[in-house]
Amino acid sequence: MRSQEIRAKFLEFFKERTHKIVPSAPMVIKDDPTLMFTNAGMNQFKEFFLGNSVPKHTRVADSQKCLRVSGKHNDLEEVGKDTYHHTMFEMLGNWSFGDYFKEDAIAWAWEFLTEVCEIDKDCLYVTVFEGSKDADNLEQDTEALELWRKHVAEDRILFGNKADNFWEMGDQGPCGPCSEIHVDIRTKEEKEQVSGASLVNMDHPEVVEIWNLVFMQYNRRANGNLEPLPAKHVDTGMGFERLCMVMQNVRSNYDTDIFTPLIREVETIANAKYGKDEKVDIAIRVIVDHIRAVAFSIADGQLPSNTGAGYVIRRILRRAIRYGFTFLDTKDPFMYRLVKVLADKMGEAFPELRVQKQLIENVIKEEEQSFLKTLDQGLILLDTMILANKGRTVDGRKAFELYDTFGFPIDLTALILGERGYELDEKGFEAAMQEQKDRSRSASEVSKDDWVVLSNDLEQEFVGYDLMETSVKLVKYRKVTSKKEGEQYQMVFNLTPFYPEGGGQVGDKGYLEASNGNVYYILDTKRENNEIVHFTKELPVEVDENLKAVVDKKQRWRTACNHTATHLLHQALREVLGDHVEQKGSAVHSKYLRFDFSHFSKLTVSEIRDIESFVNSRIYGNLPLQEQRGIPMEEALKQGAMALFGEKYGDTVRTIRFGQSIELCGGTHVKNTRDIWHFKIRSEGAVASGIRRIEAITSDAVKDFYSENNKLMLEIKDLLNNAVDPVKAVSSLQEENALLKKQIEGFLKDKARNLKGELLKELSEVNGVQFLAKKVDLDAAGIKDLSFDMGSNKDNLFLLFATEQDGKALLSCYISKEVVAEKNLNAGTIVRELGKCIQGGGGGQPFFATAGGKNPAGIPEVLNKAKEYLD
Repeated sequence: MRSQEIRAKFLEFFKERTHKIVPSAPMVIKDDPTLMFTNAGMNQFKEFFLGNSVPKHTRVADSQKCLRVSGKHNDLEEVGKDTYHHTMFEMLGNWSFGDYFKEDAIAWAWEFLTEVCEIDKDCLYVTVFEGSKDADNLEQDTEALELWRKHVAEDRILFGNKADNFWEMGDQGPCGPCSEIHVDIRTKEEKEQVSGASLVNMDHPEVVEIWNLVFMQYNRRANGNLEPLPAKHVDTGMGFERLCMVMQNVRSNYDTDIFTPLIREVETIANAKYGKDEKVDIAIRVIVDHIRAVAFSIADGQLPSNTGAGYVIRRILRRAIRYGFTFLDTKDPFMYRLVKVLADKMGEAFPELRVQKQLIENVIKEEEQSFLKTLDQGLILLDTMILANKGRTVDGRKAFELYDTFGFPIDLTALILGERGYELDEKGFEAAMQEQKDRSRSASEVSKDDWVVLSNDLEQEFVGYDLMETSVKLVKYRKVTSKKEGEQYQMVFNLTPFYPEGGGQVGDKGYLEASNGNVYYILDTKRENNEIVHFTKELPVEVDENLKAVVDKKQRWRTACNHTATHLLHQALREVLGDHVEQKGSAVHSKYLRFDFSHFSKLTVSEIRDIESFVNSRIYGNLPLQEQRGIPMEEALKQGAMALFGEKYGDTVRTIRFGQSIELCGGTHVKNTRDIWHFKIRSEGAVASGIRRIEAITSDAVKDFYSENNKLMLEIKDLLNNAVDPVKAVSSLQEENALLKKQIEGFLKDKARNLKGELLKELSEVNGVQFLAKKVDLDAAGIKDLSFDMGSNKDNLFLLFATEQDGKALLSCYISKEVVAEKNLNAGTIVRELGKCIQGGGGGQPFFATAGGKNPAGIPEVLNKAKEYLD
């Protein structure tokens, strides 16, 4: 049975049992500060489990895109080494929000596996929570045990400990016992030799967990105590890839039709064969797994970058490239060529892959080219490190610097060192890595108290579209402590005019005012698990009385101007550049706006001018805001509203229209485009291949921009003696400057040529090498030309030149290549060490390197020490 059919059968099974089939939420999470990625099917339903929202449907089923590469659920290092772990995977799940509980969940799971999928009952084992004797002192889940006994033979029911059979969302929140269903796909002979029961939860590749039924019935408080939830829920998750493995009668997830087309493509690209060599097999499994994680993340709007979720995606992609580089000898970009195969295979279930195929390919290809250059540079630096090393063990901390600063993979470092007869100081590397992790963990560590609930009426209303201030009642609060922010309080009100950060727009700031005149400042507003949370430094003393909540009107108005401008900009880009333009991200602040979009080339001056003109014509056109709240999603799309990939929309949405611009949007906007006053693009550039970024300003920021520019123009004209045509005057100065610069370069070359003859006479022989260390009166370019010119006339040279310019010292070291090889010298290492004398540093290639420093007084010491490298 093909994977598409298996997915369809699961959804149809639960649809027949009155479950609402919902689409997968984006894999990249934007409005939950506790998670970067969706790592379980229940993530999009957290608000229902926490009681923050009332679900429209109490029975739900779906196939959710998940990514497990960070935090508590991190399978990254296992991927490729075994045949059943993945970074990105699909989780088939059915949920009950206060509806059915253990009986139906267990009966339906057994029915689907044994009757619909026709899996042999003798291949299945189930686990039940055995209870715990720790501080929780939980009893055995006898209810689940008795229910399983109706379906499963006694010898196939196993008891699991708290680690395996008690599921928790995190350190706090809903949790409960769970029952896992495991499948044994070994041969009959293997089963006769070793019982499958003894291999459950033992990381055996052919005795694996296939489905987990979680029964949420407790809430974990901050102090560790458990309390019963007011409503009991069911949260199940089944590994789609593992189910396909069983249904297709293969012994590895990678042998299913989910992965085999990708494997065949890698074999073709790399001229390799899967199934012949374990190292090659691991590399291919890593590649075909990781391409899915990276492609889906980009489709959901997360580009590779150096921070946050983008850094994780870049790390996954680079891991795949490195495995190809090391074990498949792929020295050119190749990962991007797998995107077409992936889109063909999964595009029906996830159309975003097909729609954004070209963008995904462009981004991945550019990342590959960049990292392959990094590998080349890293190999040069590693060569330098080896040449400078004393002994056969390379310092682990230096290897960590290569990994941390330049992104050079540590296992590749170890591999190359081994091939050359060196060892890596692994303990030193691990110590340096742990120190960095400890610093990072310490900086980001946050402790949260339990919520103090003042009212059971937790339904919250946002009134910020219509009101900027209103009377509010504190419903609950908690203290949060972090090293970065110190001690803060998070507060939830019965209603609020404060807009929470979301959709690219920053959260509102403002203040609370008590009846006695006390004021408490709101520092930020965010959304967490569908609640609007307000941040303050101090908790209002008057927690039991109504407070006046007031939004910072000036900041809100400026932010609204910029947000409306992003809508007009989006329309302008599609009009000027073409319909291929799609929004790929935005940041809307009070001072500026940032807009990322898909486009294949740099914008011309003419295009930028046309875009500005288009937006400003709409601003001057006095277009009124036309807003629709709570309309069905289908109706909004029929009206032409633009929906963005990677955003999560509900059944009902809000549309914002200004003239012909209509978008789905939850942000705040001006009442009329004339309020924006004017729109000005400050910069345009590339973010990634196929992705451009515009930064722009509106309103007061534009007035300040023109005022500052006018001031600068007056100062420039004053410097130009009030020239009638400043542009012509500057052009004339540039021509004159270029002529003088050319003359100076000529004088310096003549000076260097004359100096060369004198310096050649000053060379002295030290251990068979022609040596000179001297301070000269030349600039950096002149010294380099001089060094190479002398090198073309003399063999076996070791030159160390120093110069002083603008109060700073510059060192240049030239070593003939034959001396580098014979004496095991390295100019980069030498200038790095000598640079300490001038309170600076530097580097370069083994035969030529430079260093700079702020202490010219150290130059004599440098010249004295230079000879020591030849003694």
